[in-house]
Amino acid sequence: MIRPARLSDIEAMQRVGAAAGRRFAEIDDPRIAACADDAPLPTDALRRWVDAGRAWIAVADPADPADPEGDDGDRGGEGGVVGSIVVDILDGNAHIEEVSVVPAAERRGLGSALLDAVLPYARRHGHPAVTLTTFADVPWNRPWYERRGFSVLAPGEVGPELAARMLDEAAHGLDPDLRVAMRRPVDA
Repeated sequence: MIRPARLSDIEAMQRVGAAAGRRFAEIDDPRIAACADDAPLPTDALRRWVDAGRAWIAVADPADPADPEGDDGDRGGEGGVVGSIVVDILDGNAHIEEVSVVPAAERRGLGSALLDAVLPYARRHGHPAVTLTTFADVPWNRPWYERRGFSVLAPGEVGPELAARMLDEAAHGLDPDLRVAMRRPVDA
């Protein structure tokens, strides 16, 4: 189940982000593998996305073995958070800042369902496209997004706010030679 994130989901979203990020340790390139130790998105940033209505989560069935939290009884039978997505607005487009799914829940369509939650939001708010940045050569990054309708932007197609975000990523250690910006039209 995909639903809008609540403030009470923030810690679980951070756990999901950290768990998903650890997969980068599997990549042979040490510049990418180093990302496995990155801290999850900060609480204040997640709070802003949740408050703005630009954060969604994937919730596991309480009986699902992929549910990292299980049904602890205080969620009304609702399972734990196993995926999340947060969206900024850059250059007039809905920009996916992060999409994460815990490794135990991968290959179940949750990442695609989270992406699909962004499209109606973008359409309702008049954003012509959804953008993101990702690693060019990590199998569950650029190729995965391409299969979902995203295409790599040429340098001249990158808007000024997206270009600034990529510079910020580089300043925080993400090698720009390994990254691409991608775009999917909302009505594609």
